[in-house]
Amino acid sequence: MPDGTRLHARIWAPRVEHPVPVLLEYLPYRLDDWTAPRDSERHPWYAARGYASVRVDIRGTGSSDGLFDDEYSEQELDDGIVLIEWLAAQPWSTGAVGAFGISWGGFNALQLAGRTPAALKAIVTVCSTDDRYDNDVHYMGGAVLGIDMAAWGGTMLAFNSRPPRPEVVGADWVSRWRERLEHNRPMTPTWLAHQERDDYWRHGSVCEDYTTITAAVLAVGGWADPYRDAVLRLVANLDAPVKGIIGPWSHQYPDRGLAPGPGIGFLQETLRWWDRWLLDEPNGVDDEPALRAWINDSEPPATYYAERTGRWVAAEAWPSSATRSRVEPLELMIGGEHGPVVVRSPQSTGLDAGRFFPFGNATDLPPDQRADDGRSVCFDLDVDDALDVLGSVVVDLAVTSDRPDATVIVRLCDVAPDGASTLVTRGVLNLNKRHGRDRDDPMEVRVEQSVRLALVSTGHSFPAGHRLRIAVSSAYWPWVWPHADEAALTIDPQRSSVTLPVWTRTGDDGVRFEEPERATPLAVRALPPTSDLPERSVTHDVGTGEWVLDVDPGYGGGREYPDGLVFREESRETYRIVDGDPLSASAESRWAIGLEKPHWRARLETTSRVTATADDYVVVNTVRAWARDGGPDAPEVLVADRRFEDVVPRTSA
Repeated sequence: MPDGTRLHARIWAPRVEHPVPVLLEYLPYRLDDWTAPRDSERHPWYAARGYASVRVDIRGTGSSDGLFDDEYSEQELDDGIVLIEWLAAQPWSTGAVGAFGISWGGFNALQLAGRTPAALKAIVTVCSTDDRYDNDVHYMGGAVLGIDMAAWGGTMLAFNSRPPRPEVVGADWVSRWRERLEHNRPMTPTWLAHQERDDYWRHGSVCEDYTTITAAVLAVGGWADPYRDAVLRLVANLDAPVKGIIGPWSHQYPDRGLAPGPGIGFLQETLRWWDRWLLDEPNGVDDEPALRAWINDSEPPATYYAERTGRWVAAEAWPSSATRSRVEPLELMIGGEHGPVVVRSPQSTGLDAGRFFPFGNATDLPPDQRADDGRSVCFDLDVDDALDVLGSVVVDLAVTSDRPDATVIVRLCDVAPDGASTLVTRGVLNLNKRHGRDRDDPMEVRVEQSVRLALVSTGHSFPAGHRLRIAVSSAYWPWVWPHADEAALTIDPQRSSVTLPVWTRTGDDGVRFEEPERATPLAVRALPPTSDLPERSVTHDVGTGEWVLDVDPGYGGGREYPDGLVFREESRETYRIVDGDPLSASAESRWAIGLEKPHWRARLETTSRVTATADDYVVVNTVRAWARDGGPDAPEVLVADRRFEDVVPRTSA
């Protein structure tokens, strides 16, 4: 970098004598170990097909020099632009660069494209977002995301506290690690300090100005991933060449065989994209539909589907002429025919919401919704003829609140004849943000307001004989952090409705994908878990009224690498709340990470806990780290023992 900082990279290159195009994946997750299994599946695959494929650790992470400051910071993006220019200038490069990634790498690929570097010709962005405020792990509908505001902050504190690898940085690795730990700060307090959509969130949100992107964009998402709306927004708004694919997938690359499938030949699809925009090959990519989307069949609720049944459909543009809006007044739905209804949900509503980021684990997806439906007010529509929905369901509510601060949550469920309720999608609105996410407008008490919720987009088929359910609640823990006071909402069905985006084509749209391909993955051996705790459990103390959700996020556990590294990783997330007491909410994340080879060892433990009073969020984080520099007989030394206590005023959330 211009300031002398060196970024750690690995380059897979084809055995050719001529320059080749370059692909970049740019992440904070450690190319030497944590992402190495995933990297080994795709970077060599691209190299074998004529591309130099490059994986880089962000400044201050992995074994890169420097210090990390924040996610998607100016420094990260400035470094990324220099990196693209460096790759384009190498003698083995044609000067044409593509960027790709999932989640963080998909985010910064979009953001780098928004800076319009001349060498960046195309990107592939997977499970990412164009809107850092309202479509990320921090806020949803202007409400604090309790489930990941705390847990992801805790995860990143642990991840950014890992040491550089001694094999890369040399004998002073412990002092470098100590410097990193002294600089590292929890990010949750920063995120909580920006409860409205301000310049902090506008930075890196390419939805602020789509015209800045001139590179060709292939956007990919999954119906089990929280970021799928971004695919539809990018296809609808970009002037640059853009295509979208949305499958049934979780927060994973869609070729890895992780639930829910079916997977596709994703690498083959991306190769066609690179060939078109980096090699200028006229291969028909331009003629593909603007959007290829999977519509899930109706299936009984389950926390895990190895594969979803359904079908692929194609839209030549988005919004599509193949969708029509069907408006259903709530007063004509079952549950709305008797006039205004009061919604005052228990604080435990939402414990069956499932994981915010499903990764394909056994307990990630939402179970049967009947318990949460019972804590909500439900409006049911009999499905007389099969109904396909593709896009965003919009709910308009005439709502009155008895408190100035309130949140409304709407779930769309598919109810089978036996009563089983499958969650299709949901939406959240902090009513203080009803006039804009950048504002704080408390509700006028007992004055009816008209509000609109756009639920997260979906593709789902409702069979004849089922019911389409709109479930409305005023609480949704731990997804949504509760306001300080419990609010009672009154919904008037006569002035409320749901608008369904009905997909009208029933035939085969001819969408086909190849079977998945990957390079031979790194031979990593999974280590047995050290805990026999369940992956996900909910307990209720009937005497105190406390509910506890305890979760193993399942990021990968322990593993042994071919180079002899033994990597151990344990984590738990715990969410607590007492019915009737929104100030009892607490979210805690705990991590223990160890890395060991014969001549060195590093281990660390972190805790992150968020609670709230009526006026403030209280965030407490701890980090302890130890190093052994030498063989098994060398002493272990304490590298860091830090505690951070932050109090952040509550504004609109």
